[in-house]
Amino acid sequence: MLLSKEQTEFYLKDLETPIGKAINLAIVALVLLSSGIFVVETYNISDNVRYQLHIIDTAIFIIFAVEYAIRLWSAENKIKYIFSFYAIIDLIAILPFLLGIVDIKFIRLLRWFRILRLIRFIDNQFLFASISTEDGVIFARILFTLFAIVFVYSGLIYQVEHPVNPQSFSTFLDAVYFSVVTMTTVGFGDVIPISKLGRLLTVLMIFTGIALIPWQVGDLIKRVVKTVNQVETVCSDCGLTFHDIDAEFCKRCGSKLPIRNS
Repeated sequence: MLLSKEQTEFYLKDLETPIGKAINLAIVALVLLSSGIFVVETYNISDNVRYQLHIIDTAIFIIFAVEYAIRLWSAENKIKYIFSFYAIIDLIAILPFLLGIVDIKFIRLLRWFRILRLIRFIDNQFLFASISTEDGVIFARILFTLFAIVFVYSGLIYQVEHPVNPQSFSTFLDAVYFSVVTMTTVGFGDVIPISKLGRLLTVLMIFTGIALIPWQVGDLIKRVVKTVNQVETVCSDCGLTFHDIDAEFCKRCGSKLPIRNS
């Protein structure tokens, strides 16, 4: 049975029904698989394994391209969809496949941004369904944000530096080491980019580390401290689970909290 545009759009966005969950879980699995392939390809593997990984990666590219086309087809406002944040991320994920015949270096770099496709599911709490508290979900989002930043920068610096500096950037792990050291502003100096684009990326890493990492880590620490100072007191009206130890009213809806046993 063919689905209408409205039904198709619903299932692509829905994270509650079995069909919607199955579709979006499959997308999550493909994103993680493709990201893993990128990492494995940076290591010394046999030509046969590399060829098989290339076939799998190409198949994933095709699936993502078809998915993008279906999302565009089913969107009620196609112009609004094309310029939406998630659609731009989806397009970035498939551009290397669509423009594969054009040998443009920066296009190949875009494949590392595919991990950002998971943001759609982070925002909808889809990947953290087992985490019941709001602070727990925020905690998980912060960790994913830090991971995504490191992953993308590591992939970019590896793609740029490995061809010209294979001694320092021989594998993805070397790139991760450089990214973490650079963004935390430790700067050991034992690994140094030599290309102009690599140095530009290093500057961007430093700015990201100065502007974003302390804020994310600080928020992470505040969440941990806040959780320690809270107790489980379920609000009878809105269902919020954790409140401050001395709270008498719900911080979400303002209802009177039940009396806790000491």
